[in-house]
Amino acid sequence: MDAAWEDHPGVGPELSLVQRSLSHRSLVSTPKRPRRALAALLALALACGGGSGGSSDDDGPPPDTGPFGLEVRVPVAPLAFPLTLPDPGTYSPVDAFPSLDFASPVFLTSARDGSNRLFVVEQGGVIRLFDNDPATTTTEIFLDISDRVPSPGTEAGLLGLAFHPNYPTSPWFYVYYSVDDDGPRRTRISRFRVSADPDRADAGSEDVLLEIPQPSCCSNHNGGMLAFGPDGMLYASVGDGGQAPGSADHGQDPSNLLGAILRLEDDGDIPADNPFVGMPGMRGEIWAYGFRNPWRMSFDREEGTLFVGDVGQSDVEEIDIVTRGGNYGWGVYEGDRPFHNPGNLPPSAFDGPIHTYTHAEGQSVTGGYVYRGSNLPGLIGAYVYGDFGNNAPIWALRVENGVRISNTLLANVNRGAAFGEDAAGELYLVGIFGTITRLVENGGGGDPGLPELLSETGLFADTAAFEPAPGLIEYEVNAPLWSDNARKRRFLALPGTQRIGFRSSDAWTFPVGTALVKHFELETAPGEFARLETRVFFRHTGGWQGYTYRWNEDETDAVLLDEAEDEEFTVQDPDAPGGERQQVWHYPSRTQCLACHTSEAGRVLGVRTGQLNRDFAYPVIVDNQLRAWNHIELFDRNLSRPNNYPAYSDPADATASLAGRARSYLAANCAMCHQPGGGTPVDMDLRFETSRFNLRAIDVPAASGGGPRIDPGDAAGSVLYQRMNATDSDRMPPLATDLVDEVGTTAVGAWIDAGAN
Repeated sequence: MDAAWEDHPGVGPELSLVQRSLSHRSLVSTPKRPRRALAALLALALACGGGSGGSSDDDGPPPDTGPFGLEVRVPVAPLAFPLTLPDPGTYSPVDAFPSLDFASPVFLTSARDGSNRLFVVEQGGVIRLFDNDPATTTTEIFLDISDRVPSPGTEAGLLGLAFHPNYPTSPWFYVYYSVDDDGPRRTRISRFRVSADPDRADAGSEDVLLEIPQPSCCSNHNGGMLAFGPDGMLYASVGDGGQAPGSADHGQDPSNLLGAILRLEDDGDIPADNPFVGMPGMRGEIWAYGFRNPWRMSFDREEGTLFVGDVGQSDVEEIDIVTRGGNYGWGVYEGDRPFHNPGNLPPSAFDGPIHTYTHAEGQSVTGGYVYRGSNLPGLIGAYVYGDFGNNAPIWALRVENGVRISNTLLANVNRGAAFGEDAAGELYLVGIFGTITRLVENGGGGDPGLPELLSETGLFADTAAFEPAPGLIEYEVNAPLWSDNARKRRFLALPGTQRIGFRSSDAWTFPVGTALVKHFELETAPGEFARLETRVFFRHTGGWQGYTYRWNEDETDAVLLDEAEDEEFTVQDPDAPGGERQQVWHYPSRTQCLACHTSEAGRVLGVRTGQLNRDFAYPVIVDNQLRAWNHIELFDRNLSRPNNYPAYSDPADATASLAGRARSYLAANCAMCHQPGGGTPVDMDLRFETSRFNLRAIDVPAASGGGPRIDPGDAAGSVLYQRMNATDSDRMPPLATDLVDEVGTTAVGAWIDAGAN
């Protein structure tokens, strides 16, 4: 999704300020325009103009000398949004162990030995244990095999742990980890013994049960889950091998162990009743196959049903109920959609998923557990699972007799790597950045008081005519976010006489009641624009939340969406076959808005110094936005001349420096996630103010393989540039944009080819 609120890179410097003024004022289509008329790409001559940056000492009057673009602050009437943040569901995540922190944790479990201890798996090769008590302040190292585990990649490292069903009478526990120390990359399943000290394993007792060769290029799609079934057998989930050529075919090739659920005796032997034992060309270890990356799976502790969350490719995430000998379709099908199906096989040829969701709602499924605890009675019998994203959803899926009955949003969390159970069946969510949370009932739910129509928000004096309410301030940004050729208008509604907390480089702060508005239109034919949506980013007492209002067919009003939606448009394009093409527009959900508006980036992305330090064509004069806003006292301090502050460059402005254009583009389109703590395990820092040497991108190998992130002098060999140009699941940014931004990629590519200096 285009969850960020800042904009599409503008045109080059050939547009004058007068042209930009005419462009942004002619954006609203007052007569009704056909929403699906045949049309052309958004003409660059009508796009919102590029940024001029800050003024020089001799360019324009000083900050305290008029005239100004804004002379008087007009108070904004109270808006119709509730000041209290609506609950996303009837549950809230809370920190389960406030005094504990872990290094890249990926799993939690209990030995179910009566000790009430919990064990957390850290990806780097350490298993820690601690008392299951919220007041716990310390952990102990149970096992340390970090010397055997390679440095964690995207999905490499120590990934899985399971205790023998009769532990500690049978003193074995089992681990799943990556190996590449003395040969090709491979997955290893081993068992270890506990020592005489029940809090310490014997690291020298390793008994390797199984090794599985992995494609040498990749550190992802490793699967990684171990679990004992009600039959006393050890089950292991194995991915298809990642992005290596042909990996998608592994799921349909039971002659190897990739893309499968395996079933083993507790000593590693193959059970005689496995479905493919003795069959030519079939591996006897396989229990079921046809998976892409079954990252997490679990058995219902009461009914024994095996649930698997299988991570999708480009479009679909899936939940499977796995049975003996099943084939779950990958890579012929991705979830319930054909993926690579040259034989046109029907869905009935495979064991279909019990539930799917698209990348409009999430990006990578995190399989969970059927809840069998007692603290959350409303969830008993529901399969609780989530998604590995920023502010990602947790759902409760209910299934009866193999049929999906309901799927209910419970809460939102950040980067949930895995769910875990304690001995009593209570659930925990392990966050990849080191915290463990649990759910509590909050008695809320729903969206009380939210305006259902754009006309009810108080943001517009005349919604059909797109006339803003008094006091809304229109603005433009220097380096807009790419939004698949949409053109946009942006407004700020600051409550009463309250002010913005100004920061030169860091994110600004805003009072409760602030609203940021961004309106999208798509040119479908020359001069004909379809109103798509108007997004409102509102500052509640509990934080920011985004709301999407989708325009109706008559373009007189817009309706609040509860979930993400897609719509297809026919667009005239002289470069397309037949002169037209189809374009899908993604309407984001509230969850997706916060996926890009990360807390680490300050939530608000475009309304900050470097973006707004530019000229804007106000009704009377052209003025620098910082200067105009400062004059009507929008800031908590008095600013100096605009040229004393940083300014991003328009990536399309050929007069700006190449480094400034490229770095501005990366800051506007990538840095909300790619910065310290920004919600991605990839440790790049693409913020505008970060020095070249601290980007963690120049000559740094990409975690997924394929070469360096940025190879100075070789854009084509740089993974960052490749992913900007991708149109498949490798695409970055990964949400809601389907078209490559030629302006942005050209600027970044030229910068890399010139040495990325």
